[in-house]
Amino acid sequence: MNFNEVQFEFAAGKPEQLPNSDMAEIVFSGHSNVGKSSLINKLVQRKSLARVSAQPGKTATINFYRLKEFRMVDLPGYGYAKVSKSEKERWAKLVEGYFNQNRKIALVIQILDLRHPPTDDDLNMIDFLYRGGFNFAAVLTKSDKLKKTQFEKQMEYYKDIFSTIEHIPLIPFSAQTGFGNEEIRKLIENSINNFNDMEV
Repeated sequence: MNFNEVQFEFAAGKPEQLPNSDMAEIVFSGHSNVGKSSLINKLVQRKSLARVSAQPGKTATINFYRLKEFRMVDLPGYGYAKVSKSEKERWAKLVEGYFNQNRKIALVIQILDLRHPPTDDDLNMIDFLYRGGFNFAAVLTKSDKLKKTQFEKQMEYYKDIFSTIEHIPLIPFSAQTGFGNEEIRKLIENSINNFNDMEV
């Protein structure tokens, strides 16, 4: 599967602007400033396909990136305190609108910062994905910022949190070193193949 042939396709600011779902979709979800854009850029080996914003909460649209076999869907980051209430509500409607459509979602990658406990927003999103029966995985970013003992401690902590949910992959990742990149690519590839097999 070629991850390098990719192009920005579309940005939707309202549910009615969402494009038709005509191929498998890999969805990226996470808190503002968790490293979502950096993860997407690393997966496709591009420096600035997904714009890394200096200001958290800047991505207010659902961004679609098209590859040969699938589409990557970058949801707006949630949980940024300085965004107005009306803007938060618009984001919520947009994201709910996306999930409420009968879309070809092969995998949701829920991104969490390995250095910190999950926020209430993170836990709400995980609960939503679990209850909704979505195929999802947790990618734990910024792993290079931790020393070996801290890294092991945080991995155990996250394993404990997810122990009640069966078969959820937990993948530590670093945009700086590329640690975890191949594992995430393999997971995406397997998820798309499984999804396409079920569609037939």
